[in-house]
Amino acid sequence: MQLKKQLLIFVVLLLAAPARLLAQDNQFSGWAAIFHSHKLSEHWGYSFDGQLRSHDEVSYLKHILLRPSANYYFAKNKVGALGYAYIATYGRTPDNETTFRPEHRIWQQYTYTHKLTKHVQLAHRLRLEQRFLGNTADNKNDRYFAQRFRYFARAVIPMKPDSDVFTEGTFLALQNEAFVNVQNKNKVNKHFFDQNRAYVAVGYRFSKSFDAEAGYLNQYIKQADAYVVNHVAQVAFYTRF
Repeated sequence: MQLKKQLLIFVVLLLAAPARLLAQDNQFSGWAAIFHSHKLSEHWGYSFDGQLRSHDEVSYLKHILLRPSANYYFAKNKVGALGYAYIATYGRTPDNETTFRPEHRIWQQYTYTHKLTKHVQLAHRLRLEQRFLGNTADNKNDRYFAQRFRYFARAVIPMKPDSDVFTEGTFLALQNEAFVNVQNKNKVNKHFFDQNRAYVAVGYRFSKSFDAEAGYLNQYIKQADAYVVNHVAQVAFYTRF
């Protein structure tokens, strides 16, 4: 009973932040991602994630994201990271011409994981990003620099736990991530709040090294004078060594 109450509270918090009944624009897209982490020694390791994200109605590929990092393990449940990210953003003009904008990021993060119950762990991730956005066209000079802070929480809930360590079986994944602009917000969207991503998925853990999941992500994006709610179907793969 206690577990059900905790899960109910977590789901409410997960979905309450991005809820907007009067969204100005609704979009529908698809994302695919792979997340890999590799521990090389007691304290050192690395991670990488690559993602493909479509435009509205999966009409074309909008984003390609590549994000490696070096990790330092303070303890089994406390990890620091220093990383780089490259984001390629493609668009279309009203005349259906292709546009392209590159973004380079340097980022720092700290992740802390603890048990909610005997079988459920909750991970908290704090990330600070330095964003270097390039020009939107060769004949424009609209590059800028901004900083953004992100807070992420994720819980993996085994459907039928059979031991203290979850190594195989079906699970439910719940997560939420909030983004805020901490420098040069006027260049981004003129607001401190940037976006929120709430996510729920069903997955299967094939071994302690490999998960696969599919779910729904609700992305609330704040713009200068409006906002967008992006409904995302996501497939993700996780590998750990």
